[in-house]
This record gives sequence, C-alpha cells and structure tokens, in this order.
Amino acid sequence: MNELKRICYVEDEVDIQKIARICLEKYGGYEVVIFSSADEALRGMEEAAPDLILLDIMLPGMDGRALYSKLREIDSFKETPVVFLTAKVGYLDEPKELYNLGAVGVLGKPFDPVTLTQSIEDIWRNYVENN
Repeated sequence: MNELKRICYVEDEVDIQKIARICLEKYGGYEVVIFSSADEALRGMEEAAPDLILLDIMLPGMDGRALYSKLREIDSFKETPVVFLTAKVGYLDEPKELYNLGAVGVLGKPFDPVTLTQSIEDIWRNYVENN
C-alpha cells in the first residue's frame, strides 16, 4: 500500500466537495468518491474501497468522530488512514484529540485549494514511511 489512488471524502457542503474533487483529481490524479453524510458513507464506503479517507468533523446527524469509530469497527477499515478536516483546527486541543483518536492528519477548513493536494501527499508519505 505505497500508492495513493482512491480517496473518499465525507463532506456535506456541496461547494467544498466540488473544490476538493477538482483539486485532488486534477492536480493529484486521484479518484475521489464523495459522500454527503455519515450514513451515506457507511452504505457506500466498502464498495468505494478507499486508500485514504478525508472526514469532515461537522456532519449532519452522526458527526465525523462517531463515523470514524463506526468505520474502525468494520474489518475493511480498521487500518485505513483517516485525515480529519475541521473548522476548529485552531481551537483548544481538537487536533491533538483527533490524532489521539487515530487520525494520520488534521487539516483546517476552509482549506487552501492550491495546497490541498500537497498537504494530502505529505500526510500520505508520512503515513507510508511510518507503517
């Protein structure tokens, strides 16, 4: 698992979905599968078979932390690297808490479209080197 090919992004905001997809597909060459809710992700993630999961914290219904826990209960996703995206990256200990939960990366929202792909590639490279 040294090559990142497919990314699943769980994000409820359509504009952010579009920007992320364009950046990651055009500049990274990745296949991006978008889910708009935790429930949708739980129904479709297995078929999507991602190498990496991007997970928004603030989702309608089940939030990103709860979805992360549910995914870890599924054998196929026990080890899949997860990067959280959060608007609260500058608040208190949220990034630390997310890393302690098991995230391989935490990115702030709104993210910079110009650097999103490079940030994901840096996180992926670090993940591969350490696993």
